[in-house]
Amino acid sequence: MRASLDTQTNQVTYLLPVGDEELPLNDFIGKSLTLTHTGNINCSSCGKKTKKSFSQGHCFPCMRKLASCDMCIMKPETCHHAEGTCREPQWGEENCMIPHYVYLANTSGLKVGITRHTQIPTRWIDQGATQAIPLFKVKTRLQSGLVEIALAEFIADKTNWRAMLKGENPELDLKQKALELVPQISERLDEIRLKFGEDSVELLDQELVTIDYPVTQYPTKIASHNFDKNVEVNGVLLGIKGQYLIFDTGVINVRKFTSYEIEVSY
Repeated sequence: MRASLDTQTNQVTYLLPVGDEELPLNDFIGKSLTLTHTGNINCSSCGKKTKKSFSQGHCFPCMRKLASCDMCIMKPETCHHAEGTCREPQWGEENCMIPHYVYLANTSGLKVGITRHTQIPTRWIDQGATQAIPLFKVKTRLQSGLVEIALAEFIADKTNWRAMLKGENPELDLKQKALELVPQISERLDEIRLKFGEDSVELLDQELVTIDYPVTQYPTKIASHNFDKNVEVNGVLLGIKGQYLIFDTGVINVRKFTSYEIEVSY
């Protein structure tokens, strides 16, 4: 799903690509919607038909060869571009050797995360964050990973998606949390700056971003739909949060089924 944030109202608008068009999903909240998997899966990279999707939409050969599917994407502190072993050095230059932000967010509670400078606030929306604030700006993905694991010793670095979908995250004072956390990792920051340069990690002072999702009712119990087990998902659309559609019959992670051919009826 494509998502955008109205900075005046803090509201998220979702669009679902269907063929050559984009379906305005916000307009369907409170209405019946049916998604049907045709059985076709085409790799999001090479376009070839595949029986199974890997790494959110890739065929197995592409998953093995693309830098965007390497383990260092999940663990940025293991980035090996500088060692000359990147699967796609040019891709690494364009996507990893560029400014990144380390941020605090309120998803299922307080967490730390990283994102490229071009993915704010998209990354926060995809994770279902209701609040977020950039904490550090660094020069590369590797450096962002090192800062993240330092903070992860004190706070979570993953979202409890079930709690996120239940709307169980009370409002937090993220600026105060930042003031408490930064001194706790000062030695680790000094080590990073010593290795990569004094200007490699910049402490920021930015405003809190608040995000409101189009949800009329959060589920009390989470039941998940899965196109691999049932080709049809239908029900009344109660809301959208993160990359999840919330139906009265259960939830579905749309991103998980990237590259699946889906028919939509309403």
